[in-house]
Amino acid sequence: MPTPTVTPTITPAISPTVTPTIVLVGHGMVGQRFLEALAERGVTGRARVVVLSEEPRPAYDRVQLTSYFSGRTPDELSLVEDGFMARHGIELHLDDPAERVDRAARTVTSRAGRTFAYDTLVLATGSYPFVPPVPGRDADGCFVYRTIEDLLAIEEYAKTARTGAVVGGGLLGLEAAGALKGLGLDTHIVEFAPRLMPVQVDEGGGAALLRTIESMGLSVHTGVGTQEIVTTGSAVTGMNLSDGSTLATDLVVFSAGVRPRDRLARDMGLAVGERGGVVVDERCRTSDPDVYAIGECALAADGRVYGLVAPGYEMARTVADLLADEHAEASFAGADLSTKLKLLGVDVASFGDAHGAADGCLDVVYSDSRSGVYKKLVVGRDGTLLGGVLVGEADAYGMLRPLTGSVPPVPPEQLVLPAGVAAPAALGPSALPGDAVICSCHNVTKGEICEHTSLPEVKKCTKAGTGCGSCVKLIGQLLPQSGDAGLCGCFPYTRSELYEIVRTLRPASYAKLLDSHGREEARGGDGCEICKPAVASILASLGGGYILDGEQAALQDTNDHFLANLQRNGSYSIVPRIPGGEITPDKLIVIGEVARDFGLYTKITGGQRIDMFGARVEQLPAIWTRLVDAGFESGHAYGKALRTVKSCVGQTWCRYGVQDSVRMAIDLELRYRGLRAPHKLKSAVSGCARECAEARSKDFGVIATAGGWNLYVGGNGGATPRHADLLAQDLSDAELVRLIDRFLMFYIRTADRLERTSVWLERLEGGLDHLRDVVVHDSLGLCGELEALMAGHVAGYRDEWAATLDDPDRLRRFVSFVNAPDAPDPSVKFVPERDQIKPDLTVLTLEGTLPR
Repeated sequence: MPTPTVTPTITPAISPTVTPTIVLVGHGMVGQRFLEALAERGVTGRARVVVLSEEPRPAYDRVQLTSYFSGRTPDELSLVEDGFMARHGIELHLDDPAERVDRAARTVTSRAGRTFAYDTLVLATGSYPFVPPVPGRDADGCFVYRTIEDLLAIEEYAKTARTGAVVGGGLLGLEAAGALKGLGLDTHIVEFAPRLMPVQVDEGGGAALLRTIESMGLSVHTGVGTQEIVTTGSAVTGMNLSDGSTLATDLVVFSAGVRPRDRLARDMGLAVGERGGVVVDERCRTSDPDVYAIGECALAADGRVYGLVAPGYEMARTVADLLADEHAEASFAGADLSTKLKLLGVDVASFGDAHGAADGCLDVVYSDSRSGVYKKLVVGRDGTLLGGVLVGEADAYGMLRPLTGSVPPVPPEQLVLPAGVAAPAALGPSALPGDAVICSCHNVTKGEICEHTSLPEVKKCTKAGTGCGSCVKLIGQLLPQSGDAGLCGCFPYTRSELYEIVRTLRPASYAKLLDSHGREEARGGDGCEICKPAVASILASLGGGYILDGEQAALQDTNDHFLANLQRNGSYSIVPRIPGGEITPDKLIVIGEVARDFGLYTKITGGQRIDMFGARVEQLPAIWTRLVDAGFESGHAYGKALRTVKSCVGQTWCRYGVQDSVRMAIDLELRYRGLRAPHKLKSAVSGCARECAEARSKDFGVIATAGGWNLYVGGNGGATPRHADLLAQDLSDAELVRLIDRFLMFYIRTADRLERTSVWLERLEGGLDHLRDVVVHDSLGLCGELEALMAGHVAGYRDEWAATLDDPDRLRRFVSFVNAPDAPDPSVKFVPERDQIKPDLTVLTLEGTLPR
C-alpha cells in the first residue's frame, strides 16, 4: 500500500485576516456534513467555500433512499436546510463535477469549464456501484441502485416489467429487492456468498434472515454468481447463473458492492491504495498536504475504506476541526462498524466482534428459525461483551452496543432469551456509563444527550438521531418523560385521534398517514411495530379491504400475515367459525376428517369451537378449501376481532329458558364477524338468569328476561376478571342490536391500542353513565354515524379464507419456501402424546461455557 508523503508542516487554519478558498469536490451526505461542521466552527464566515457536485440536486439522505418508493419525495429526502447555502455564503454548483486539478497552480476546473483557485481542496467523491464484468450488463433493463436518478429510472422501466432480479444480497441489495417487490415485480435475489449479508451477519443470522425474506414472497439464490445477462434485441430477458440454471427476468439491478471514486485523485497524482481509495493519514490528509479526502473515497490510516456514513461524518468533523484550529488534536484512526437497519421490514444489527474473531471467545446463541429470530452475543472468557449479531428482533441493540468492551451487569443468556424463558434482564439506560456512545453516526454520548430535555432539542444541538435513526428509541428512554400521550414515537396522536384522522381524511396508505400526521422525525420512515398494526386495525375497521393486499400486508400482526394462529413450533392452528356454538353432525364429521387427513391436534375451545393445531403454512389453503366447501368460514381466532358469541340452548331445549338464546347468538355472531377492533371481542347469550353461557364475563353479554334482553358491557375473564355492567334492560331484538352496534363502534372509535372493553370502560371519563348517555340517549349526536359505520361493515363483509382461495396471487404467500413451494419446513416437528401430536421444540443453543 502506498504511504502518503506529507511535509512536516501542518496546513494552517483559516486566517481571520485573509479570505482563502476551500473547494469541496462532491456533495453527498459526508460532503454536506463537512459544510455543516465548517459553519458550526465559524469557518464559512472567514473563508470562501465552493462546492462542485456531480448530481443535479443537493445532498440527500442516501441511507433512506428506498423510502422514495413509500411515498417520500426527493425534496423530503434532502439534507440541506432551506437557506443554508445562502446563509453561510457557500457557492454550490450542481451537475458540474470537478474534471481536472492542477496541484502546482492549485486550481480545480469543472466540467462546465469553470476554474477555481483553492487554498484547501477536500475530496468527498464517495463511491460508485460495482457492476460485475458479465456479458450483457449494459442491456436495456440493467440498472444500479445508488442515486435518486437511478430510482426514477427503475420506477419507469418497472411499469412494463413483471419480474426483477437483484445481483447482490448485501445491505443495498436487500433494499433494492424491497423496492422491486414494492413496485409489483416478482423479485429474485442472487448472492454469490453462501448467505445474505455476509459481511454483517454469521451463518445463523443469515439463515434466519433467509427464512424471513422468503416468507415475504421473494426468491433467494445464494452461493451462485451471475455469468451472463440474456437479452432479446437490446432488452434483458434473463440471467444465466454459475450453477447452470437460467433465471427469466425483465429487469436487473446490480448491487454487488461499491468501489471508491478515486479517479480524480489518480489523475492528479495522489497516492491511492492497491485496491482503490485515496490514501490519507490520521488527519485525513492525502499525499498533498493541501488536499484532504473524506468518506467512501478515502483509504483511512488503518487501511480500511469505510462504506458507512458514521465514519464519513467523523472524517468530516476531523478536517473541519483542523481548518478551524491548526492546533486541534482532531484525528481519525478508525471507526466502529456497528450497524442496525430494517431491511424489508426485518431488523438486522451487528456490533463489535460480530463474527467472533478474538482468541478464546465464546458464543451465546438464541435461535428460533420458525419466527426468523436469531441472537448471538460474543463474549470473552472473563464475561466481557465483545460483539453480537441480532436478526429479526434487535430492540436490545441500543443497549448492547454501548456495553461492548465491558462485563454486562447480568448474565449474557438473559440478554438473548425471550421474555418468559429466562429471568427478566434488569438492564436499562441507567446501566450505561456517561461516556457510552449512544449515536455512533455523530459520536454522541449518553452524557451529552442527558444535558437536554427533548428529542428535537437533542437532534438540533447534537445531531444524535438524525443519521441512521437506530438510536432514537434509546435517546427517548434517556430523556425526561414528558407525559406525551402519543401512540408511539412515530405519531403524536392517541389511537382514537388517529382513528378520527383516518375516518375523516381517508389517507391512501399508511405511508401517506405517517408523512402527513407523523412526528417530524418519523416522517419518511418505516414506522414501528406499535403503530403499524394499530393503523392496520383502524383501516380494516373502516372497510379498508382485504388485509393482505398491497401495503396492508406489511402492517399486520404475525397471526394476520397467514390468517391463522402461529404456534410455538412454527405451525399454525385453524379455527372455523361455529356461530353460537351450533353445529350439524355433517359439519362435525368434516372437521374430524380434515383433522385426521392432515394429522392435526384437535381441542374443544372455551368459546364453543373446535381448534385444529399443527398445520404447516403451505397446508393452510388446502385445509381452508375443505372447510369452505363444507360451509365453514374463518373464525378470526388470529385477529383483533370478534371471536365468538357463545350460547346456552335457551328456551328451545331448556326448561328454564325464556328466550331463544341460540338464534340470538347466531344472529349476533354473523352480524359482527370480521369486525376489527383495538383488541379481541368476545360475547355470549344466556337464555335465562341462570347464566349458563357466562355472558357477564364477556365484552358484551346478553341475558334473556321475560320482557326481552338485558345488555351487559365491559366484562372479561383472563388474569384480571371483571363482571360486565348492565347498560340497558328488557330490550327488543331490534333495540338490542342497535345498542350493540353503537357500543362496538364507539369502543372502536375511542379505545387505545390493545385496550380491552373492560379497561376502556373504567378509563372512560364518566364511566358507564357517560357510555349510556352516548349510546342510549345519543348525548353527543353520534348514534346515526355509529350505526352507519356498522351498516357499512355488515354490507362489506367477506370471508377472508374464501377471498384468499379465489385469488391465485394471494395464495402465493402461503409457502414455507418460495423456491420449493411444496416442500415442508423441516424445523416444524411433532412427537406423539395421548393419541395425538404435540410440538417437538428446541429453543436455546449455548455454545461454550461461561465462568460464573
